[in-house]
Amino acid sequence: MQTSLRRESDQPDKHQVARFEQFVADEAFPCVGAKSALNRDQMVFRIEEDLRLAPSPATVAALQQFSQDYHHDSPLFQSLVVLFRRPVTLDEIGFETLLWRYLQQLHELDAPDYEWDAQVSKDPASANFSFSIGGRAYYVVGLHPGASRTARRFSTPALVFNLHDQFERLRRDGKYESIRNAIIKRDTELEGMRNPMLKTFGAHPEAPQYSGRAVENNWKCPFHAR
Repeated sequence: MQTSLRRESDQPDKHQVARFEQFVADEAFPCVGAKSALNRDQMVFRIEEDLRLAPSPATVAALQQFSQDYHHDSPLFQSLVVLFRRPVTLDEIGFETLLWRYLQQLHELDAPDYEWDAQVSKDPASANFSFSIGGRAYYVVGLHPGASRTARRFSTPALVFNLHDQFERLRRDGKYESIRNAIIKRDTELEGMRNPMLKTFGAHPEAPQYSGRAVENNWKCPFHAR
């Protein structure tokens, strides 16, 4: 039962972090933005016991602090990665369900203290939607053992929180398209086919992309903001 699971999010797990760093550092891993964050030592890690549990207060606080520490002139390619020890067996539907439940719980814990980032929409069906915590918007990338795409298939569940403002800065600087095209090219070479869920930032809803599953055309996001 869920209540019997121990939460140990404050316990260091250097081996799990090292596995994730090796996963991103692998030559074939397609996301050049994640590689840049890793190479610049700009990945912050949190460890949670189980994705089926509610977020720990320490992880909520860490995300809020990460948001508050970021400024528009902060270095690019910063991410906060939440690594989960369990469950180690998940299919894509199961992971998607747990991902959105976890994000809903994060929002419920964050909403009493922080407004939704005014630069993005609260509506997950909107092309301007991004998840918000600590007053900052994020593009969330989910990884898990049962992912159909190699780039999303990690040994344990993980959620990578990428600051939305960084994408806007790249676009203003004229760098977004070249980075996006590089990621698409590398991902296609890795998989042998293009990812149908990888859409242009700001032109299509991003919520369907969070779990990594190729969702149906009539898919509706289960998330509801206050």
